[in-house]
Amino acid sequence: MSSTAIKALPGENPVILGLNDVRMHFPVGSDWLGRPKAVAHALNGIDLEVRAGETLGVVGESGCGKSTLAQLLMGLIKPTSGALNWIYNNARERSSNVQIVFQDPQSSLDPRLPIWKVITEPLFVQRSAPRREMRDIAANVASQVGIRTEYMERFPHQFSGGQRQRIAIARALSSNPDIIVLDEPTSALDISVQAQILNLLAELQRSRDLTYILISHNVSVVRHMADRVAVMYLGQIVELGSAAEVLERPRHPYTQLLLEAVPRLGVPVDATQIAAPTELPGNRNLPTGCFFRDRCPKATVGCDRAQALLPVKNVEVESKVRCHLASIAG
Repeated sequence: MSSTAIKALPGENPVILGLNDVRMHFPVGSDWLGRPKAVAHALNGIDLEVRAGETLGVVGESGCGKSTLAQLLMGLIKPTSGALNWIYNNARERSSNVQIVFQDPQSSLDPRLPIWKVITEPLFVQRSAPRREMRDIAANVASQVGIRTEYMERFPHQFSGGQRQRIAIARALSSNPDIIVLDEPTSALDISVQAQILNLLAELQRSRDLTYILISHNVSVVRHMADRVAVMYLGQIVELGSAAEVLERPRHPYTQLLLEAVPRLGVPVDATQIAAPTELPGNRNLPTGCFFRDRCPKATVGCDRAQALLPVKNVEVESKVRCHLASIAG
């Protein structure tokens, strides 16, 4: 896996999913009448389009809302407000089919089931294939991810960590999903196995025209896999654009600090490369104006007003940033 190669942005691929001002609030505690004592603002106005065949990387520190966004896409929770619009042929809405590959295959696979049943769990839940055909379907998908078909009766504990992640990928593929969410898909694996899994995901994307949403703390993995990158901070997208624009020429101060804080051999991290304070603000009482203002080393007049996600001037490919200084300067 190269640490420098960045994928080119795909052409004008059709949009298959649009998120419009999506907000997600969770009640925290309750009084004696059952009313919430407080509200956690997990997502705070997400506007996003997902294009067919692309890999959209989502990055940000812990607590920024990445996992909540994944749950929303999976249909596990419904937004407090806003809408998820599934689009087919750029015209009509349809129901979604989103699958996920978790970071820890050991805990995400049912240890009681042989792997052919593990792989076809989505089909069983959706009732989208006859039960008599499921074993053959599992064997076919397993062979595509490098699992031998004669292993179909084995159980997850009989496989290595890398093989279990291949099984998890096969499970995600079995229902031919519109989108696959990759939630830190290599963080629990040895470094040599990580490269194999990333190469497998890239090959499957090419051969099956898959759409990925890659959630990761690992900038190198995002750099290697993503076509576009969305940077999240406190439930908002603060920068969105091609991987080359965001990772090589970051414009939002938070993105700059996030990338500068990535450890590099022989390069010490100094105080100017760390947001102050280092803890993410709580999401029960949201900051006023720009959410990053109190931690931003470049905060100035105008940052006390709420910032929209605006196009960046003088950029050939689409790029947006939630910072009035960066959007004006280009």
